Amino acid sequence: MSLKKLWTALRGAANEGVEAVADTQAIRILDQEMREAKQELQACDESLTRIMAKRKLAQGKVDSLNADIETYTNHAIAASEKGDDALALECADKVGELEITLETEQSILDSFLGSEKSLKANIAKAKNNVRRMEQQIEQVKATESVQKAQVAVSTRHMGANSKVKTALSSLDRIKEKQQQRSAELEVAEELANEENGSDLDAKLKAAGIKSGAQKSGSDKLAQILAAKKAQ
Repeated sequence: MSLKKLWTALRGAANEGVEAVADTQAIRILDQEMREAKQELQACDESLTRIMAKRKLAQGKVDSLNADIETYTNHAIAASEKGDDALALECADKVGELEITLETEQSILDSFLGSEKSLKANIAKAKNNVRRMEQQIEQVKATESVQKAQVAVSTRHMGANSKVKTALSSLDRIKEKQQQRSAELEVAEELANEENGSDLDAKLKAAGIKSGAQKSGSDKLAQILAAKKAQ
């Protein structure tokens, strides 16, 4: 193998090793990223809460200014109808000042409303993304667990098959030994009978020489008839 090919092979092996480590840590990394994302979303919720509080205060100021403007407008009209032009003019000036203040406060309110709307939309989108990512992570975890279980079962099945084969071989050997032992016991019993003369006694009985031998049918019939006549 050339040095170039050797270097390529070594580099490929190194890359596979790095990828293996990365794959092993992938789920842990994703979990950590999800925790950090949730922390950021919590901070966003807190910011949204502050903006909504400020928007509420701004809305209160705008509502109050609108109410004051309406009140002093009515005062100006009432004073004018009574012929008190000076008082009517003073009320009109107050309305003008309030309208300028209202314009500023309305601008602030509109800014808060825009920020609130934009932040709500972005937070909702981010939360949806986090939920989808969590679902994918859980699916990956479940798939990983199932595949590990399948590998374990497959490995154990292969091991079990090997153990079963070994057990069956042992069982066959035991049966053979038992058969050999039974045969040896039968031979030993035959030898013992021969030593005790049992075999000879059996032969004498069969020949009718020794008592206890089985008599033939004609002999037995003659014995029965003789006993009958004797009566």
